[in-house]
Amino acid sequence: MGDKFLGFRRENGAVGVRNLIAILPSVFCAGKVAERIAQSVPGTVHFRHPVGCSQVGEDLDVTAKTLIGIGRNPNFAGVVVVGLGCERFSPHELADEIATSGKMVAKVIIQEEGDSIKAIETGSRHARRMQQVASQQQRQEADVSHLMIGLNCGGSDTTSGLAANPALGIASDKLVAQGGSSILTELTELLGTEHILARRAVNESVAQEILTAIGNMEDRLKRQGQTTTKEKRKHLISTGNYDGGLSSVVEKSLGGMKKSGNAQFVEVFKYGDVPTRKGLLLLDGPGHDGEVTTGQVAAGAQICCFPTGRGTPAGFPGVPVIKITGNPHTYERMKENIDVNAGLVITGEKSLQETGEEIYQEILAVASGKLCKAEVLGHDELFCITRMP
Repeated sequence: MGDKFLGFRRENGAVGVRNLIAILPSVFCAGKVAERIAQSVPGTVHFRHPVGCSQVGEDLDVTAKTLIGIGRNPNFAGVVVVGLGCERFSPHELADEIATSGKMVAKVIIQEEGDSIKAIETGSRHARRMQQVASQQQRQEADVSHLMIGLNCGGSDTTSGLAANPALGIASDKLVAQGGSSILTELTELLGTEHILARRAVNESVAQEILTAIGNMEDRLKRQGQTTTKEKRKHLISTGNYDGGLSSVVEKSLGGMKKSGNAQFVEVFKYGDVPTRKGLLLLDGPGHDGEVTTGQVAAGAQICCFPTGRGTPAGFPGVPVIKITGNPHTYERMKENIDVNAGLVITGEKSLQETGEEIYQEILAVASGKLCKAEVLGHDELFCITRMP
């Protein structure tokens, strides 16, 4: 038996750390209606996005799988699917796939309702009904083996690789050792570390998948870099990373991989998919912060942990994003946005081990209901479905 947290048990055995109603459009043209429904009913969150139509093949498949995964995330007690009615990704398919999780699901089709005003009224009725049911649910004790966290970083500087990322790795190792799961991704920011990560694979098959995934991402970036004449647009790290003291993508990667601690990788899975094993996982996905977090939440992550040296306020709808900085100056400037000050490692006031334990305890507290600062401030910028090339 491992450590415990207080969460919301779902019919399929999953445990949520929040108990919200998701208002989920199947297509971009239903986004405003979804937003208006959410605005009219407390305890709901909406997911506006620019996709769901004029996509084909793998591109549309990834959109469909990602939206289904978002709807199935255990942080949502119920989902109201909002469709236009003529989109390629059917709102009926979206609602039916989410319903297999056992949670409350309803759908609103704008063209069938007659207009957006009627659709908002119908959707709001569904959301209010679900919220009444959800309001009666109580948190129950659950083992940490039910937790899955996403590991992400953005606005990195030299302190990220020295303090924040390795401290998060310590917390991740402690969770994984008790049967929980952590997702590492951002393959664009793991270039040059694939041989190190492969040595931590649970078997040869997973090791080869790690090498292939990062190798394919490197080939893709090389091709894309050849299509622009703007030299700065060929760079693989941001100007903020340079300003923060990082010299290259490999230097950033060596620090970024530290988020995953020292556990063995048990599975590599594709963007939009759901992992089949528990433990340390590698998501084959891009490095854009929004796409990263969205892929992790679609895979089932109930919490995301986000080291940032330069500082960022961004959050995700319905999923806590715990901000960690290894830069003591960033923490002083952005106290209202940063949850954990790993900069105390840099100043010598705390050890990495102590800070890793602090992050782990923060994960348990947030899982049990504590609001992280991104939630308090209403930040939800990180929802962003990836587009396949």
